[in-house]
Amino acid sequence: MSDKNKRALGRGLDAIMQSPETDITSKDISGNYVAGAIAEIDINLIETNPFQPRTEFDETALRELAQSIKEQGVIQPVTVRKLGYDKYQLISGERRLRASKMAGMKTIPVFIRVANDQQMLELALIENIHRENLNAIEVAISYQRLIDECGLTQEDVSEKVGKSRSAVANFLRLLKLPAEVQIAIRDGHISMGHARALININDKEQQLKLLQQIVEDEMNVRQTEELADKAKNSGKERKQTNFIPEHFKSKIKTLSQTLNTKVKVKRNVKGQGSVVIDFKDEAEFDRIMELFNHK
Repeated sequence: MSDKNKRALGRGLDAIMQSPETDITSKDISGNYVAGAIAEIDINLIETNPFQPRTEFDETALRELAQSIKEQGVIQPVTVRKLGYDKYQLISGERRLRASKMAGMKTIPVFIRVANDQQMLELALIENIHRENLNAIEVAISYQRLIDECGLTQEDVSEKVGKSRSAVANFLRLLKLPAEVQIAIRDGHISMGHARALININDKEQQLKLLQQIVEDEMNVRQTEELADKAKNSGKERKQTNFIPEHFKSKIKTLSQTLNTKVKVKRNVKGQGSVVIDFKDEAEFDRIMELFNHK
């Protein structure tokens, strides 16, 4: 992790990584390793992190990293916590661990820390968020997990990951989109800019229709925003077209009961409208007309 990214992690992660309470000392459970030192340990003594939010690893990228490790070794140590004698659990660096095993490495350089399960989850999620190739949905899910599983607020998340609160909120809003849209973001078919335009459309059917158009026509974000505005406005117009005042509703109900059939009223904001009376066949039509004639 670069110094820039490490600084961006905020006080939460820095506190865990730098506090004497979270370091292993030579008098505790770390054997000969002193606090802050880099240890070289047997790669088979490290178990994977059960809180790792990342489930998919690009095989080609792993092979490239494995080749680099064969030639130059592991440049950036992984971080582990000690569970007991000769037993460690990965906190961060699963990609480096996997690639090292692929490269046939027997040992790997590590930082050894003490972290409880809550800190483990925070560390894993925060490190995951700062990966360069993370897609927007993965970031959003990690933010949501920090909120749900670590009990953080959006403001807390903002401080820990070094992002503005509005940026965190924008990512979280992506999780309210239909699954089809989220998959399109995850798979790189649309960008976060496209997605933010789709969020402003309340109708799911319209969102999916516009999604299909974005992909098929290879629309840019500006074009998507323009179409999203039109869709949003047309939705408002349709809603206003059937604007029914409250005092109309009781009269519609009375008319429906009198005619013993369904009655619909369409009316726009200007007061113009129409009354639609349902009938199932010619006999019912004649019956309804007879009622009007008697009136």
